[in-house]
Amino acid sequence: MASGDTPDDNSFGKAAYGGEGWVGRAARHEAEIGSLWAPFRVASEHAPLRAVLMHPPGPELAAASGDPEKALMLAPLDLPRARAQHDAIRKAYEDQGVAVHLVAPEKEPSPNQMFCADLFVMTPQGAILARPAGQARAGEERAVARRLADLGVPILRSLTGGATFEGADLMWLDERTAIIGCGHRTNREAIGQITATLAEIGCEAICVDMPFGTMHLMGMLRIASPDLAFCWPRRTPHAAVMALRERGYRVAFPPLADDAESYRAMNFVTLSPGRILLAAGLSRIQPFYESHGLEVVTVEVGELAKAAGNIGCLTGVLWREPA
Repeated sequence: MASGDTPDDNSFGKAAYGGEGWVGRAARHEAEIGSLWAPFRVASEHAPLRAVLMHPPGPELAAASGDPEKALMLAPLDLPRARAQHDAIRKAYEDQGVAVHLVAPEKEPSPNQMFCADLFVMTPQGAILARPAGQARAGEERAVARRLADLGVPILRSLTGGATFEGADLMWLDERTAIIGCGHRTNREAIGQITATLAEIGCEAICVDMPFGTMHLMGMLRIASPDLAFCWPRRTPHAAVMALRERGYRVAFPPLADDAESYRAMNFVTLSPGRILLAAGLSRIQPFYESHGLEVVTVEVGELAKAAGNIGCLTGVLWREPA
């Protein structure tokens, strides 16, 4: 019945009109996370990982093989090998007790649909939906929005206007502070909208400018434990390093160069404090991480790397449970 409709003289005082039987909704939104809504939330880059969202690559990769540049990829991919490597990443998560949820698009996806980290970002109270910057990826967020809704994840924001944002440009420094990279994939209009949304849930955002020619903040800053972060020397924004140090992080700088090993090295996913999932075969970088006390779980990703992404890019983090 529409508001204001009064079919007879006996409606006044009924529960529908605020009468004695009316029960108001007393709980705040944040109190409903884990009961009405799914328990998924993120306010840390290092807390134990509990659930992720992924999309196994399929026939859509064949569409990119003829012109990988148009598809924003580096080279054609061997689909069976890429799929096998993606399956191995999924198994590595499951072996670590991480639940893996799949996007399962209703329509044929774009070749980049597998890069789930770009398509949303979680907060302590729900998801912010991305709006990818490249025309080749426009609409990928729709499939993720549907899946998030199916999983019971509240969507706090869908970006509007000319805003472009990809989730790999936002990371949590602590439970009330996110850092956002402004550059090739995320613009200031988006950062303004995200900052406003975070403020509504009691969080703040620190904006840092990205170096020209880089893709995502994820590729130059990773957090492995409550007091240890890794940054790409002479590439990570100065303000980002200072923000980490101000919050008690020890910042280490791996011996990185502009090569494939370095890109894969900075694309790890933290499984729990001091334990990371890393690309296999990094003979120069893995010992460096281990020398800083990290336990390293490895998986082969060489074929997937041809698509200009890696483990972190392929992983949409849904839930980190504070230790």
